[in-house]
Amino acid sequence: MTTSDQDRPARDLLDPDLGADVLAGLRDIADFPINGVVFKDFTPLLLDAALRDRIVEDTVARRRGTVDVVAGIEARGFIIGAMIAHALGVGFVPVRKEGKLPSAVHRLSYALEYGTATLEIHQDAVSNGERVLVVDDVLATGGTLAATCELIERCGASVEAIELVLEIAALEGRSKLEGQEVFSIVTV
Repeated sequence: MTTSDQDRPARDLLDPDLGADVLAGLRDIADFPINGVVFKDFTPLLLDAALRDRIVEDTVARRRGTVDVVAGIEARGFIIGAMIAHALGVGFVPVRKEGKLPSAVHRLSYALEYGTATLEIHQDAVSNGERVLVVDDVLATGGTLAATCELIERCGASVEAIELVLEIAALEGRSKLEGQEVFSIVTV
């Protein structure tokens, strides 16, 4: 188990204890959502207001002035992404599961480690040339994040970076995000 703190330049470190504290705050749930999957539960981090704020502050310090909008992926990416957008003083765009958005959407289906899913974004969610920060809790196989990046690009915007709390290296999700700047607070 390693943290990305060990791999990133010192200038990117706001809080050298953040990785260890995030690891301590995660909870493993066996056989969720299906048998054989060990789900990394992010919700205990949301209960810890001080730790949650440190996660937001870490991202904001790295991204201030570099993005025009934050896109959060349903559902935990909404929570942390909206907080980051607020702290950055930029707009927030939800990337939702199929059928949840009321206006015209771009839609993309993709494979998960345990099935398939479809994501949607409003066609007018971001504008041509806008720089988008994509936020989610976990990078597993990379399908969700790759689909989100493609949807943002279909809108004419560009993905400036992807910010994550946790990356599961063994699932090799980063390989689906070639050409993207991906930052994880913790890699296991």
